[in-house]
Amino acid sequence: MGEMEKADPSRKRGLLEVVAGRANTFPAIRREVQEAKPAPSQPVVSFSRNELRIIFDVYGAKVAAGEWRDYAIDFTPAKAVFSVFRRTSEAPIYRIEKRPELSRRQGAYSVISVSGLVMRRGHDLGRVVAALDRKLKLVGAEPGI
Repeated sequence: MGEMEKADPSRKRGLLEVVAGRANTFPAIRREVQEAKPAPSQPVVSFSRNELRIIFDVYGAKVAAGEWRDYAIDFTPAKAVFSVFRRTSEAPIYRIEKRPELSRRQGAYSVISVSGLVMRRGHDLGRVVAALDRKLKLVGAEPGI
C-alpha cells in the first residue's frame, strides 16, 4: 500500500476490489454481487418430535444389533428424508420419507430400499417403519428340529 492509501480513509478498498483488483472498472460486477441475495426461504417439510422418536427407536435397535451404523436427515420444501447407512461411505440402504402432498392419497410416509423399491407406504409412521424391523422366520422346517 502506498502512503496515499494509508493516509486517506476515503480510499479504503472493498473486499471485491481486493479480490478482483479492478472492481471500479466493472461496476456491473459490483451491482450483481450486491443484488445476489438469497431467495425468500420456503417452508421446509420436517419430522416432528414424535416421528423422530419412532424412527430412532428402530434405528437404535438396528445399531445395537450391528446392522446399521450411520444416518442422515434431509429437509426440503417437498419432503423430509431419513437415510440409513450400513457404512458411512455407501449409498443409503433405506430411506424413510415424509411427503405431505401424498397424505390424502397413499399416505405421507414411505420406506424405500436401496434399489428404489417402495417397501411400505401408509398414513401411520409406526406401521410403515415396522417393515424395517421384521424378524426372519424359518419356513418349511418341521417343529422341534
